[in-house]
Amino acid sequence: MSVSSANGTMVIQYRDSFSKAVAKNVIVVVIGISINYINVGLIHTFCKHQIFYTNPRYVLFIHLVINDMVQVTLSLCMFIISYTIYKINASVCCTFILMALIMTENTPLNLACMALECYIAICFPLRHAQICTIKRTLILIGLIWMTTMLSCLPDLFITLATVPLDFFQSKIFCLRKTTFPNPIILEKRNITYIVYLIVVWFVIFFTYFKILSTAKTASSNAKKAKNTIILHGFQVLLCITNYVSPQFQDSLIQRFPENSTDSLFAFYIVLMIMPRAISPIVYGIRDTSFRKYLKTYLLCKSPK
Repeated sequence: MSVSSANGTMVIQYRDSFSKAVAKNVIVVVIGISINYINVGLIHTFCKHQIFYTNPRYVLFIHLVINDMVQVTLSLCMFIISYTIYKINASVCCTFILMALIMTENTPLNLACMALECYIAICFPLRHAQICTIKRTLILIGLIWMTTMLSCLPDLFITLATVPLDFFQSKIFCLRKTTFPNPIILEKRNITYIVYLIVVWFVIFFTYFKILSTAKTASSNAKKAKNTIILHGFQVLLCITNYVSPQFQDSLIQRFPENSTDSLFAFYIVLMIMPRAISPIVYGIRDTSFRKYLKTYLLCKSPK
C-alpha cells in the first residue's frame, strides 16, 4: 500500500464520532456561508456601481473575490462529502481537485498583481491611468489563468498516461495524493511552488519597500497603500503555507493516525478558510467606497 492510500485509509479508519462530525460540519458550513454572503455582497456592489468596474484595482479585487468564493464552495462540498459519502468516483474527485488547485494558485498571483497596481498608483500617479487600463487588467487576469492551468493540467495528463483507465471509474477518498499519485507530479509541484514563492514574495517585498520610501514624504494614501501591502503579504503567507502543508500534514497523519481527522480539520480552517476571510476585510471594510455601499446591501437597506 502506498503512503497516499495509507493516509486515506487512516482518515477513514479513525472517523469522528457522530456528534463531533456534526459539530465540525456545522462550523465549516456556517463559516463558509458567512464568507460567501459577504462575497456576494461585494460582487453585487461591484456590478451596481460604475466607480468600481471601471477601476483596474477593483477589477483585480473582484476577480480575487470570485476566485475565493468558488474555492470556498468547492472545499466546502469536498469537506461535507468526506464526512457523508467518504469515497467518491475518481473522475469527479479529479475535477474537484483540479479546480481547487487552479483556484489556490490563482490567489497569490492575483495578490502580487494587486500589489503592483498599488505600487504604480503611489509611485507613478501621473502614469497610472495610462499603465493600468481595464483592457490590460483583463489581459493580466487571463495570463494568471493561463499560468495556473499550465501548472495544474499536466497533473491530469501524467495521471492519464501512468494509471489504468479503470482507476477513473473506481471510488477513492478524495485527496490530492490519492487522485494524482505519480511521484513525478510531486516533484513538479515542489518546483512550481518554489518558483511561485520566489516570484510572489519578490513582488510583495519590492512594492512594500518602494511604497514605504514614498510614504515618508507623501500623502496618507501612500501610508494606507503600505498597510494594504502588509495585509496582502499576510494573506500570501497563509496561501503559500499550502505549498508546504502536504508534507507536514502527511507526517502528522502518520505520527498521530488517531487524530488524523482533527489535523485535516485544523489545516482546512487555517489554510483554506482564513485566507479567504481576509479579502472582504481588506476592501469590504477598509476601503471607504466599498464600505459605504457594502453596508447598505449587507443590511438589506435601500441604497440612497
